[in-house]
Amino acid sequence: MDGSILLRGGQRKELLRLLRSPDDPAIRLRAHIILLLADGWTWATITGVLYCSSKTVALWQKRFLAGGVAALAGKGRGRKTWFDSFWVWLAVQWVTHFSPRDFGLLRSRWCCRVVVVLLLDLHQVRVSQETVRRWLHRHELVWRRPRPVLGPVDPQRAAKLRNLRQLLDHLPDDQVALFQDEVDINLNPKIGSMWMFRGQQASVETPGTNQKRYLAGSLNWRSGDLIASDGPRRNSELFIRHLDDLRRRYRRYRVIHIICDNARFHDSRAVRTYLQEHAGRVVVHFLPTYAPETNPIERVWWKLHEEITRNHRCKTLDELLDLTFAWLDQHIPMQVEDQVYFPTKKAA
Repeated sequence: MDGSILLRGGQRKELLRLLRSPDDPAIRLRAHIILLLADGWTWATITGVLYCSSKTVALWQKRFLAGGVAALAGKGRGRKTWFDSFWVWLAVQWVTHFSPRDFGLLRSRWCCRVVVVLLLDLHQVRVSQETVRRWLHRHELVWRRPRPVLGPVDPQRAAKLRNLRQLLDHLPDDQVALFQDEVDINLNPKIGSMWMFRGQQASVETPGTNQKRYLAGSLNWRSGDLIASDGPRRNSELFIRHLDDLRRRYRRYRVIHIICDNARFHDSRAVRTYLQEHAGRVVVHFLPTYAPETNPIERVWWKLHEEITRNHRCKTLDELLDLTFAWLDQHIPMQVEDQVYFPTKKAA
């Protein structure tokens, strides 16, 4: 049987696009058949190379000659389109807008099996878990960890940010502003993604008994310099020791502005006494509550965990602290990444 096909206009380009498309392997096969026929390959060669039957070649040659490239979409096997369309839409609505608890189930999140059970119980529709998974993937839904966000919002958020922007925008040359926060350093390594052979899960050795140390750090708003102090506890004593380190480091500045979160020990009786003793020299400003994104130093701690503490192989806490301080020294000055105060701010 004559297998010659003459391609016209942009048909070859369109067929090549379908051949390289990752969406539907059936359509890729049909485009491949037509391209080989157009290039003069015999049916025997095509069936041998593509592992298809001569009946398949004849079918798609006939449809292409009758309807062109558009005819390659064909009619898929399985249930009719009207069946899929509504139940796919319903499954997507369930997993994106509702919780299983809305249907009386004692579950906090969806899985394909729960959707299968509900379709059967509520609508007498019987499908498999794999069918539901294909439905969800077809609508660009993926199974991955969500990003945690804080629900409460500080009612004074706008006013506090406005005051901080005014402070930073009109900061005199003899004053310095620093964003302050604490971070914990654990001998038990944080677990992060890493390269490993497919089918073989890599391991990260843990010490068994965790040890912990805390860093109090301050990020210079103008220069990106970071000053860090360490201690055994995350409390007022560590905060006050860090304030002393800042006073020694920034002796040439008349006023040191500390911008920190609303941790209880940042406003304890001991801290208030300390601030009274150094009134006019050290001033503490509080960020909006429930708003870690307003503190640029949080980005520094994130990078510290990504590059140092995740999957680390340190045997002792002292070794890990030496590595941490070496990393901090290597990255001074830090890049002050900010989209909250002044997106176009330039470091002095």
